[in-house]
Amino acid sequence: SITLSQEQAQLARERVAAAGLADRVEIRVQDYREVQGSFDAIVSVEMIEAVGEAYWPDYFATLDRLLAPGGAVAIQAITMAHERVLATRRSFGWIQKYIFPGGLIPSLQAIDDTLAAHTDLRVVQQRELREHYARTLRLWRERFLAAAPELRAQGFDETFRRVWEFYLAYSEAGFRSGYLGVSQLQLT
Repeated sequence: SITLSQEQAQLARERVAAAGLADRVEIRVQDYREVQGSFDAIVSVEMIEAVGEAYWPDYFATLDRLLAPGGAVAIQAITMAHERVLATRRSFGWIQKYIFPGGLIPSLQAIDDTLAAHTDLRVVQQRELREHYARTLRLWRERFLAAAPELRAQGFDETFRRVWEFYLAYSEAGFRSGYLGVSQLQLT
């Protein structure tokens, strides 16, 4: 597994060790474009939104380069309608300023278009999880708010709490209304 976050890597290593799998799982702090080798399966969970539209060709070309013949890629991506991608791609809203600077939520069409232009990969299976994701965000928000005293004890202030409460509620509303979707895609 790869990540750019030292903290995320450390937590993942701790969880892998606790599961008794340290001899079978490697966690690296590494940029995805620097990975070498060939893999039968690649899983990418909600990374495409963070890399930014300018890097989608590199992202998909890297997956294509790393995938062994006959292998499969699984991508979970937050999505929106293509018209909304086109309308918002140059905007700078609250989410871009505070949560995902430089990111952009793709459409399924943008994914297909980028794959066709830059790779030999194609989507062969798709699963939609929008309604499940809205419920997940509600549960995350409830648990986050219940942990507010613990957050304060760890030094996080009221502004931090309000930002993340708003983000979780805002995102839940996006999925409930259908403005946002979440897709699991299998590429071969």
